[in-house]
Amino acid sequence: MVGAPAAADAVERARRLPNLRVGLHLVLVDGEAVTERAQVPGLIDRRRRLRNDLARYGAQLVLDASLRRQAAREITAQFEIFHATRLPLDHVNAHRHFHLHPAVAAAIMAIGRRYGMRALRVPAEPWRIVAGIDPHTRRQLGRIAAPWAAWLRRRARRAELTTADAVFGLAWSGAMTEARLAALLGRLPSGLVEIYLHPAVTNAFAGAAPGYRYAEEFAALCSADTIAAVRRSGYALGGYADAV
Repeated sequence: MVGAPAAADAVERARRLPNLRVGLHLVLVDGEAVTERAQVPGLIDRRRRLRNDLARYGAQLVLDASLRRQAAREITAQFEIFHATRLPLDHVNAHRHFHLHPAVAAAIMAIGRRYGMRALRVPAEPWRIVAGIDPHTRRQLGRIAAPWAAWLRRRARRAELTTADAVFGLAWSGAMTEARLAALLGRLPSGLVEIYLHPAVTNAFAGAAPGYRYAEEFAALCSADTIAAVRRSGYALGGYADAV
């Protein structure tokens, strides 16, 4: 999130970790625009932040060419900022999976090509594996995302972009506990798999999502049991760039 308050600090940390694969998390909703607000008025809400009315916003992007141009302007600006860091671009995704919107996806693919984008997250989560680990998990987001993710995967692969065969993190977003992560590592499907988390050392900070268990996710990643489970899985660790 190149417009986030801690972006500069994150870039400096990434530069000290050359083996870390860094992606661009594009923000078109529920965040701060990096473009002057006067240039993207249709993207801004009454709080002077990027809009969060996803249904109305999405419909307007289909119907309003001017709004699509504003979205493209903001996407370009965020790619520019990432490019200026000189960090290798591992992959691209979007906040709240807004790149599932066809107009947003088309803009990202067209613009991203100019900045060396070679991989795109497609949030297609194998539900049987999730439900097999925790049958009480609710599928609401995954059910909504599934048909759009299938479309996006076809579109991305036609554009010769690398995509994962499976992505985990939707159903347990903000709640990828150590137990869930360990169980998941024992049931991974074949192919290229992404598991994403939202780790932090505390649950209370500016911009924290209500109910997210950030500290538990951080602990899950650092757990000796998790490390052992990764080794048992036989999977090689890396980023999208390692599979290109």
